[in-house]
Amino acid sequence: MSVRSVRATLATLVLSAAAVFGLAQPASAAGDNYVALGDSYSSGVGAGGYTSESGDCKRSTNAYPSLWAAANSPSSFRFVACSGATTTTVAGSQLSALTSSTTLVSVTAGGNDIGFADVMQTCVLQSEATCVSRVGTAVSAMQNSLPGKLDSLYDGIRSRAPQAHVVVLGYPRFYKLSGSCIAGLTETERGAINNASDVLNGVLAKRAANAGFTFSGVADEFTGHELCSGDAWLHSVTIPVGNSYHPKAVGQSNGYLPAFRSVA
Repeated sequence: MSVRSVRATLATLVLSAAAVFGLAQPASAAGDNYVALGDSYSSGVGAGGYTSESGDCKRSTNAYPSLWAAANSPSSFRFVACSGATTTTVAGSQLSALTSSTTLVSVTAGGNDIGFADVMQTCVLQSEATCVSRVGTAVSAMQNSLPGKLDSLYDGIRSRAPQAHVVVLGYPRFYKLSGSCIAGLTETERGAINNASDVLNGVLAKRAANAGFTFSGVADEFTGHELCSGDAWLHSVTIPVGNSYHPKAVGQSNGYLPAFRSVA
């Protein structure tokens, strides 16, 4: 059973108990004041439909925050996620969107802190051994330096939005192993990258739980739609290069949106 399935079961039990004892139920989405924070996986890089006001942040009308807001009509919606954001830049330039009246927050952050773009560039352009070594360096950063950065960011979110339900979303596995790809990275490289994604999601889940936030992974949603699956919801190396290894519009609507919606 996935982490999200366990959480959904627990949520059902809690809501059932609330009904029995006459406890207040959560506010409907229509009453939410929603703020979407994070990096390119939240802004929607790769999904097209970028808003003119967002500039290089590339906030997309096809990204899961916009799709959720359009479907649920929250009382207010602030979309401040930005391409290239790290935990530090989210904390420094996005948290001002939060207030004491914010009731719902989503965030993706951590991939850029561990050098995601450099990892993929190294693996595409250099040897298998160099790729695996670079992935190992990233995994070490996930385990050693990233937890403290996440704690700091999450503390900042909670401080500015003390009443908010905060959802931390994860990252997909990139590759279907033994899949349809006949060129590109080796299976060893693909396996190392997938393992790194699992480690990163594990770190995010633990830090989110420690902060009292909800973690929602997307690996289940993207299973069968990874690169080399024949029906990828992710871009491979492409033009513009910034879209590479980011969700397509269908990855946002069928991957990230359900993962967020299930816990929002």
